[in-house]
Amino acid sequence: MHLVGYARVSSVGQSLEVQVDKLTHCNKLFQEKASGNLNQRPQLQACLEYVREGDTLVVTRLDRLARSTLHLCQIADILARKVVHLKVIDQNIDTSDATGRLLFNMLAAISQFENEIRTERQMEGIIKAKENGVGFGRKQQLKATDIVSLHQKRQDGIMIKDLMREYKLSKATIYRYLQSSN
Repeated sequence: MHLVGYARVSSVGQSLEVQVDKLTHCNKLFQEKASGNLNQRPQLQACLEYVREGDTLVVTRLDRLARSTLHLCQIADILARKVVHLKVIDQNIDTSDATGRLLFNMLAAISQFENEIRTERQMEGIIKAKENGVGFGRKQQLKATDIVSLHQKRQDGIMIKDLMREYKLSKATIYRYLQSSN
């Protein structure tokens, strides 16, 4: 029965020091500087492969382990199948007992709710900005006259690769311009 620590920060400029200090009592420590995406965290994957039945995975906060309820549930499922407990230091969660499991599930649900509310507010802001004339996305790289010229050159049989070179655009962008007037 080992205590296995996992520490993560989202960007290279952040420090793992505070988390590592709180996890010094662990027998083994996995640490990484990576985004919250589950598939892009090799140390988390290694940690989940390393833990064995009876071990406890220790993190400082739930958001260091997962960025969404879906990821949290995926990790919780892996741990449950391996009969590994989870201990979250700052939020005082320990899934080795019923109260800890209840608290874990409640915090996961609240976290999901907060994410959904944030997304709704963001969408409302985007809609309002569009109503006020704010443009989103990248600005067009070609002027209207250049787009007409591009269409004419393509109708004249100029190859896409030559148009890419002349206009300094990707193949996808050339096709987008060609499709936009059809």
